[in-house]
Formats: sequence, structure tokens, C-alpha cells
Amino acid sequence: MTSRFDIIVIGSGAGGGTVAHALACTGARILVVERGDFIPQEAENWDPEAVWKHLRYRINEHWVDERGREFRPYTHYCVGGNTKFWGSVLYRLRREDFEEIEHVDGISPAWPITYDTLEPYYERAERLYHVRGEHGVDPTEVPRGPFPYEAVPHSTVMQQIVCQLRHLGLHPSPLPLGLLRPGETDGCILCNTCNSFPCKVAAKSDAEVCCVRHAALQPNVTLWTRSYARRLVTDGRGAKIEAVEVERDGETIRVEAPVVIMSCGAVNSAALLLRSSTGKHPDGLANSSGLVGRRYMAHLATMMQGFHPFRRNETVFQKTVAINDYYLCGPGTSYPLGQIQSQGRTHGVMAQTVVPWIPLWAYEAWVARGVDWLAISEDLPREENRITVTRDGRIQLHYRPNNVSSHERLVAEMKRILRRLGFWVVVAHSHKEKNTTHQCGTLCFGTDPRASVLDPFCRAHDIDNLFVVDASFFPSSAAVNPGLTIAAQALRVADHIKETHLT
Repeated sequence: MTSRFDIIVIGSGAGGGTVAHALACTGARILVVERGDFIPQEAENWDPEAVWKHLRYRINEHWVDERGREFRPYTHYCVGGNTKFWGSVLYRLRREDFEEIEHVDGISPAWPITYDTLEPYYERAERLYHVRGEHGVDPTEVPRGPFPYEAVPHSTVMQQIVCQLRHLGLHPSPLPLGLLRPGETDGCILCNTCNSFPCKVAAKSDAEVCCVRHAALQPNVTLWTRSYARRLVTDGRGAKIEAVEVERDGETIRVEAPVVIMSCGAVNSAALLLRSSTGKHPDGLANSSGLVGRRYMAHLATMMQGFHPFRRNETVFQKTVAINDYYLCGPGTSYPLGQIQSQGRTHGVMAQTVVPWIPLWAYEAWVARGVDWLAISEDLPREENRITVTRDGRIQLHYRPNNVSSHERLVAEMKRILRRLGFWVVVAHSHKEKNTTHQCGTLCFGTDPRASVLDPFCRAHDIDNLFVVDASFFPSSAAVNPGLTIAAQALRVADHIKETHLT
């Protein structure tokens, strides 16, 4: 069976959902292929036990590490992709992130575009994803106009902490958050199940709510769920994608289109190119540089909690504060350390997944007296950190964190801060080499086909009609959440496709 469209978009997350939304107005016949289904709006959306203990929405497949050991990655296949489970922190990269930066462990390379190139698309992406923030407070922020929406107010507890942080000489700033209509009847209720939970009332700015729903209502847009893009099929010369083989409802469908946009996420986009190898492309499609799957990055991230036995934290929505004082250089060093942001409330069952033998009641008592934070440091691109596909078709992750000493200094600094704020105990936990959140870098973009996979508009150097729009194009990971940058580049790529392929 063969179907034909003008554009095929594989994936419906921050990249695919945004680009489909941006192209829906063109009248081009667009097919969005999503391997998962819609996340149902149900009681389990906000049930910590269902989400964290039973992993109700997590993918069932297992990947393997470099030693062949299986693990279940933190990722989701659904309409909206991983944005359904993000915490909606939507940062612009700093201007310096687009330039070469020296770190303790090496160089964070420059991007082939500048901040100014992406700035108007950042503005559009912030409006599209309803980003709330306050400009002029963050010491690392580029001078800019107001956010589309006002920042989410701090709770009483978090406002007290903000005042304490300022007293310590720091510059806390509101987190830029994508939330819909907080405080209104049909809007965000500012609950304690935002991080890692799907939104039961559809008031979180995820790609399904902000982009896919609108796009799918257009008569020229078709959405296939539970449809797996198995491989890309090239023409006889291997220079053009002729079709995508899609497994759907128990059959394989050949879908043809003159433009193919791949947005499967950094891991799965690389895996799809590797699985699509041919006689002319034995090492995978678009891989003349040998870089497909290489330079995998995922951020160094440590969850932290400050605990005080006599201070019960009554905060419900806690994720409103950022500390960027150490983003470009740390205390006593000229090297960047990273970013710190407050997190959504930890539930007892979430903590119990780390150390299961401690009873749940003890964890509940503990987390009720804690304040949660996340420390993020930049992960540098290393060619040996890579994605491959095993002989039996499974994804294999070869990854060892780097820039570790800078991250350890950031964590130590935050522990010192929390103790100065009066917390008796500070605990920390990191997923280390099993971290698959904020994944990026496996198909980096650049101007030199020998040193990159994609051009500055995310078109494959080797294949004229193939674009990749997800975090795989990142040459560096920076130290802020990648979501807004993916969306901004998706809007830029959509404009480019309109000009070059749909005229």
C-alpha cells in the first residue's frame, strides 16, 4: 500500500509538533507520523504512584548501555512526545552559548548561527508556548523585550528564599514557564504534579496542546498515531528520500513525499538514520561525515533537596526560582559551572524509587519538610559518546559524562547555599550515565559537511529533501533546558521550507 503527501513529519514533540503547526497554514498536504498515542486525561495523570512507581506512561522498550546491560530509559512515545512530561521551563540559550566557550574539561563549540539569528524565532516560540517570565532580572539574560505573559508569582516560602538569596549577594530570577491561563477557570491550577506528570486539565504548554491540536484540525493535515517509521527509503542514487516505511495497524505502508522532516528525538532520529542503511549508505543515511549518532549529550543534572525537621513546606507550586550567577563563571574560577532551578515538589513514592527499603511514611514526612532544586551543568560533545543500533535492532547508548568537576563544584556550592539558608541536611541524587532527559547532539548542524550532519537550516548535507528538527542538531548542550530552542529552530526551519520547497 502506498500513500502520498507533500510533507511527512515523523514525531510530534517540540520539534515535529511545532513545525507541523507552522506549516499547517501553507495548504501543503502534511502527514504527521507518531509512534505513540494520545495521553488520556485521567486520574492517573496526577497519581505519583502510577507515574513513578508503575511507570504508567514510560516506554516499555529497553535500551542497552556500552556494556550490553539493559535499562529502561526515561522517555515517552505519545502525541506531544516528551513535552507532555516536561516541567515547562522554556529558556532561551544565552548569547554566549552560541559562541565558543572554554570549560575545565574542554571546549563548548560555537554554533553555525548566532543568538541574533534565532532571536525573532525565540519571540515567536515564547508566544506560541505561552511563556511567563520577567525580563531584566536574570544577570545572564540578553537585553530583550517583555515576556508574552507575566511571571508566575512565588509562593510565600519561595519568596522568603528569594529574599534570603538576595541577602547572600545572589540574583535569583523567575523561571520562564510555559503555563496556560493560571488562575482562570479552565487554566493551570498550579498543582504539585507538573514535573514528569502529564497535565490532567491540558493547561501545560506542551506540543500537543499548543501545536498538534490546532494543526490536526486543518483539512490538509493528517495525524497517524500508533504508527512507527521503520526506515527511510532513498532513490537509486541515494541522494533523496523517496518514501518512509511506516508500520501501522499490522501492515507496512509506503508513504511518499518530496519533503521529509524527522523529529524523533536525538536518540531515535539518529537510530532511524542508522537503521536506514543501504548499499550506497552502509553506515546509515546522511552519514558521510561519520557523525550520525555521535556527540550525544544529556546535561549533568543533580536533584537536590534541603531539609529542615521543624519547617514544614506548605508550598504547592514550587518551581518558580532560578539562580544563574554561576552560569558563565563560578566563584573562584573563570570557568562556567551551570544553572540552578527550583523544582516541583517531590512526592514520597518518587523518593522511594531510589531507595525502596525505606517505608513510604518516612519519605512523606521527609519531603513535606524539604525544598527541591536541580543543578544543571553543560555536557560537552565527545565523539565517543554516541548512539548505535545493535544487530537485533535495539538502541545502544555509549555515554560517559564529562565536565564532571565543574558540576561537582556547582553541587557543592548549592549545598553551601542551602546550609546558609538554614537547612539542616542536603541530599543529592543523579542518574549519571543513564540520564536520557535533555538528550541532544547526535546529528549536529554546521556549515562543513565533513564536520557536521545537517546544514544551518537542519537539512541533511547528503540528502536534499531530509530535514531533522529536534535537539539532535545541537552542537553544544548549553546548561539550560533545550525545549524553547528546539521550538524556535522549528519555526525557522518551517519558514525556510516555505521559501525553498513550497513556492
